[in-house]
Amino acid sequence: MSFVTLPKAAPFSEEEIETLNRVVGTATPVQRAWLAGFLAGVESVQGTGAVAQPEQAQALVAAEPLTILFATESGNSEKLAGDAAKAARKLGFKPNVVDFADLELSSLPKAKNLIVIAATWGEGEPPSRATRAYNELMSDAAPKLDGVKFGVLALGDSAYADFCGVGKKLDERIAALGAKRIADRVDCDLDFEKPAAEWIDKSLKALAPAEGARGTVIPVDFAARQQAAPNVGPVEAEVQEWIDLNSSRSEKETVHLELAFDGPAPAYKPGDSLEIFPENDPAYVDQLLKAAGLSSDDALRTEFLKSRDVTTLSLKTVENYAAATQHQYVKKLLESGEAKKWIEGRQLIDLVEEFPIMLSAEQLKGLTRPLAPRAYSIASSRKEVGDEVHLLISTVRYNSHGRDRLGVASGFVGERLKKGDRVRVKVKPNKHFALPASNDTDIIMVGPGTGVAPFRSFVQERRAAGAKGRNWLFFGDRSFTHDFLYQLEWQDALKDGSLARMDVAFSRDTPEKVYVQNKLWERRKDVVEWLENGAHFYVCGDAKAMAKDVRSTLERAYADVKGVSPEIAAQALSKLEREHRYQQDVY
Repeated sequence: MSFVTLPKAAPFSEEEIETLNRVVGTATPVQRAWLAGFLAGVESVQGTGAVAQPEQAQALVAAEPLTILFATESGNSEKLAGDAAKAARKLGFKPNVVDFADLELSSLPKAKNLIVIAATWGEGEPPSRATRAYNELMSDAAPKLDGVKFGVLALGDSAYADFCGVGKKLDERIAALGAKRIADRVDCDLDFEKPAAEWIDKSLKALAPAEGARGTVIPVDFAARQQAAPNVGPVEAEVQEWIDLNSSRSEKETVHLELAFDGPAPAYKPGDSLEIFPENDPAYVDQLLKAAGLSSDDALRTEFLKSRDVTTLSLKTVENYAAATQHQYVKKLLESGEAKKWIEGRQLIDLVEEFPIMLSAEQLKGLTRPLAPRAYSIASSRKEVGDEVHLLISTVRYNSHGRDRLGVASGFVGERLKKGDRVRVKVKPNKHFALPASNDTDIIMVGPGTGVAPFRSFVQERRAAGAKGRNWLFFGDRSFTHDFLYQLEWQDALKDGSLARMDVAFSRDTPEKVYVQNKLWERRKDVVEWLENGAHFYVCGDAKAMAKDVRSTLERAYADVKGVSPEIAAQALSKLEREHRYQQDVY
């Protein structure tokens, strides 16, 4: 049988070319002839009345090039980039979707039309996977972009001071490099779906060539057949187990949650997350309604419990409060420039209590936004637990400005959820934090605290699959006696060989605090040897300090073991990232 492959220059996305090659590449001559006749018939029916000859085919499918560049951490920007590509094909574009993590900066000047969809992460930082290319674009080495037409869609969270900061900086930088802005930037909050869809539609139309100049493209979603069944949801799950993995003397509460479903569990893979749709604390909601003079509004209370974010306090919230109430002291707070500092550690209830005024239900609701689900790394493999999903959730409790406070979702799980209760959930896939394709590949996992959750699923999956690749886990927490999460399971895994090695760091057990990065440095020779032999490296957990410290330590380790400069070591880690052998799931 002859084998036919489509060239990379074919007017389809890489994903579509891969799908077509699988279907058409192995087809018999008779099957290919039938398919050619069928497509010719489609063209005829759609109005040309003529069958395209081979020499005409290129003209028929010639399409306007479009680069869609996305920077994502949680997957929202990537999803929007895919939506934009589908819409673009219908307008005569040939879209090329590019992850910032894979971007070669030298390719940007060749992008005639450019759409950038970028999320801001943490305190105004780019998503971890986008850091390399983002920094290169911001550097003096960035190429000129004369002749490129562009638009930027920014995603963020208005609860953070630098709201959509990365998108704003990219918009300014691309224009400074000579590109022509054809659509004003839109800054989207957590409820981004509608404004993002409107911006994509408007921007594509602004970039689209004149009607007569457009290529002829039959928009077909070739990828649809190869995709898994749609992840519909949310669905309800029942709490089968609720176990505090910390001892009674620990300062922490880390809940191992086992969820079961009425039917099969939603399809998930190791590395995916599960979104929990929480409910707000009834005591908090009642206090907020009382402060606003709305205690008797049962309908508003129900809505606030189930579907509104009633805790987040941002600068935008304070501005909206001042505009709605004309409260003179709130106006003075804003005018003085002190509002940004004042909101730190405070919630919406603090604003309403500190600056009391009678509010209508509409005014109070206008200060809130939809209650978004919270995503937690799945801590189980279906190959081992069947139709269940296991999670690992640390209850967030703290006191600020004289008030005891709870995390919205973690408080819901830790304080009010119990065995037998039902909760709404939805799987959130993460293809950028996944096991190697080969079961023979070694992996190194760094997951302190609840960051160990996905690595429990990794070990379960590879044990069930009989993987020959070695698994090495670095785990850390406060105390060996009180905070060694899944201790017995890890000991069993070491005995049965599903864990080849495990290094632990307990920061409160020694006079000088020891963290996972310290253990990495101690084991640097073996770590570098594993990586040099093809191992994949995974990090899960805190993005603000731990993940940065781990990367910095690994760069130093590589420089020390290989005897190279810090610059060469940094390049080695960047190479690992491009090869998808250095993956992070941080929060």
